[in-house]
Amino acid sequence: MVSPSQEQLKKYASLAIRIGVNIQKGQPLLINAPIEGAEFVHYVVEEAYNAGAENVQVEWNDEVLTRMKFMKEPLHVLESFPEWKVQRLTEHVNKGGAVITIYSPNPELLQGVDPAKFSAANKASGEALKDYRNAMMTDTVQWSIIGIPTTNWAKKVYPNVDVEEAKQQMWEQIFHITRVDQEDPIQAWLQHNDTLRQAREYLNEKQYAKLIYKAPGTDLTVELPENHRWAGGSTVAKNGATFNPNLPTEEVFTMPHKDGVNGTVKSTKPLNFNGNLIDNFTLTFKDGKVVDFEAETGYETLKYLLEADESSNQLGELALVPHSSPISQSNLIFYNTLYDENASSHLALGAAYPINMKDGSSLTEDELKERGANVSITHEDFMIGSAELDIDAVTKEGNIEPIFRNGNWALDFSSVE
Repeated sequence: MVSPSQEQLKKYASLAIRIGVNIQKGQPLLINAPIEGAEFVHYVVEEAYNAGAENVQVEWNDEVLTRMKFMKEPLHVLESFPEWKVQRLTEHVNKGGAVITIYSPNPELLQGVDPAKFSAANKASGEALKDYRNAMMTDTVQWSIIGIPTTNWAKKVYPNVDVEEAKQQMWEQIFHITRVDQEDPIQAWLQHNDTLRQAREYLNEKQYAKLIYKAPGTDLTVELPENHRWAGGSTVAKNGATFNPNLPTEEVFTMPHKDGVNGTVKSTKPLNFNGNLIDNFTLTFKDGKVVDFEAETGYETLKYLLEADESSNQLGELALVPHSSPISQSNLIFYNTLYDENASSHLALGAAYPINMKDGSSLTEDELKERGANVSITHEDFMIGSAELDIDAVTKEGNIEPIFRNGNWALDFSSVE
């Protein structure tokens, strides 16, 4: 079995540091990582120091201990979040520190755990880490999410081969999807970011009033707030550093008007939420809120997600991803939102990104709400795209313009400088 070469791992680590967070000289860095990925993390830390980072810290997570905690701890313990951890994370971003998260969870980690337990823990962390997460949702600091093969995740994606073969195949897919297999991955990402820039600038110029989604099981109208902004690909942090929040990324995204969503939407890929899968589900919206839902798998988990707070049953994001994306063309279901959301157009329940509204990062929560942005302690993407998805845009004048046909762009961005 051929394992990833040292050269490949170094190229991927360099991509995470130089394109992902674009670490600046003297900048602190926090890396959230699975303990199984220690070897790769060593390369990331080395690349960070080589790029001039200071005070590089690693926050390890161990899935065995995580499951044990949810199985053994009483509910009242999970209803609180450690103050020392809040202080550490908040202090890091307040000092301008960047954050890399290696997101490679076991899709079935918490299968069989009482949904009330992970719901309580999710709510506690969401409330306690509000400032920490806001620093990333407003692009105050650079942050980036990447993935590496882990045993249980690889076995889920490739169930018909042994573990080592599954991990090797996943490495090959990740290197291809993130352009690490190209001669110059950094240059390839600069070109890709420029393509996404053209798409978002076209849509920002248009300032559509609403989008209409049509697909099997989906008939949904989503209004867009005035002065909404499309983002995607690279973005710029408060310190002026250009970075990529997601590696990979194929999307352009904006916020819907929180009260302007009506109709029904059907999922097209499983959603891994807190180590539990939700699959084949539909949501029905009226005036922005979910008023009915069904799920073939994970009904109770979906119910807890929708009840996380008073706004978790409303949308905070809509993202457009062509069916022709390399992740989609892999024909794999990754059971990992970082990858599946970049294979498929998607929506998100919960909080909107303030960056998706003009001057949104400087607005208070109340001001964001007044302008139509959803505010919540949660943000969970779910996939709705397929080769059968059509999307029409409605202009402020009431004209209808096709933007997606058969899952792919129906627009030409070549005129965008």
